[in-house]
Amino acid sequence: MADALAFNNPRVQRLRRLLGRRSSRSEEGAFVVEGASLVAQAFAAGWTVEAQYVAPGGSPAPGDAPVFDLADGVIERVASTEAPQPLLAVVETRRPVIPAGATLVVVADRLGDPGNAGTIIRSAEAAGADAVVLSPGSVDPYNPKVVRASAGSLFRVPVVGAAIEDVAMRRLGTSGRHGDDYTAVDLTEPVALVIGNEAHGLPDDAPVDGWLTIPAAVESLNAAMAATVLLFEAARQRRAAEGRARP
Repeated sequence: MADALAFNNPRVQRLRRLLGRRSSRSEEGAFVVEGASLVAQAFAAGWTVEAQYVAPGGSPAPGDAPVFDLADGVIERVASTEAPQPLLAVVETRRPVIPAGATLVVVADRLGDPGNAGTIIRSAEAAGADAVVLSPGSVDPYNPKVVRASAGSLFRVPVVGAAIEDVAMRRLGTSGRHGDDYTAVDLTEPVALVIGNEAHGLPDDAPVDGWLTIPAAVESLNAAMAATVLLFEAARQRRAAEGRARP
């Protein structure tokens, strides 16, 4: 059996780079997934897992990828969480596109918070959306915090990098200042729901075809909450329309 990998091993140093640097993930076309559940979901969704790294007391997820043991104490120095799970995997990135025939897409403009990004991806899957679009200036979808917050949805929902105006659908922007009540707008036809930056929202001159607002007792909802509310309203309307269409 080969010796367990120490902290100064090149493979371990690569793990550290991929976890810590967006530039490294972009240049190397790979990112790190933490924990057996997420690694198993990556395998199940058909992503290419380059290798698994197992800390003492851990075990690899079932799948066809080389497995390397880590020496005691290494994972605590490498992982991005305070109490890391005893399994890391390097997974190849993808460059997805919005699927042909998509009817429900959520677009996040210059989204900065990885927790919000992961939650939006997770909500998109739950509501049956076809894709999530992150505009230039947004957080890296392969940031380890985004991967964790998506709870595996990142592996099943295309997350596309594109400008708002490149989304060739009816685009409805969200605003806390103006727009139609989101429950009064028809969301059963193909639509892209555009969510603004956490701090500044969408500018009034954003390239959208109309505006929605979510009446609330607070000044504004955060980006992930707003996206979730809109996505589930679209899903509700579509279920209702399907029910009316049945004989």
